[in-house]
Amino acid sequence: MTAELTALSLAALLQALQFAAYSITANRQVGPRYAMSPRDEPRQLTGAAGRLQRALTNHFEGLILFTIAVVVVTLSDRSNAITQMAAWVYLGARVLYVPAYVFGLSPWRSLIWFVGFLATLAMLVMPLM
Repeated sequence: MTAELTALSLAALLQALQFAAYSITANRQVGPRYAMSPRDEPRQLTGAAGRLQRALTNHFEGLILFTIAVVVVTLSDRSNAITQMAAWVYLGARVLYVPAYVFGLSPWRSLIWFVGFLATLAMLVMPLM
């Protein structure tokens, strides 16, 4: 398996961990009765539960573009040191992004996100060169 595919697999596992953390904190906040209901009346999550929810949503969004980048690199057989490093930088940024968001580390959260975004763009551009 290429480094890019390994990073993608680990990013997906990170997303599963984020989902578990969000789910646990959200269920604690709204209670089991609401969590198991059809949720016809929406509730706004606050604090750590709300930040974990937004970080998870952000990861879904970023993972789509990163997955496209990995597919492009893999199918074009253009994996190289730069795309491999970019994949690991993306994963590292995603790992750092979660606690930065949960603890409200501003502006670090945005800077960490930007590093991951740039790494993904590098992976998309490299096969075109």
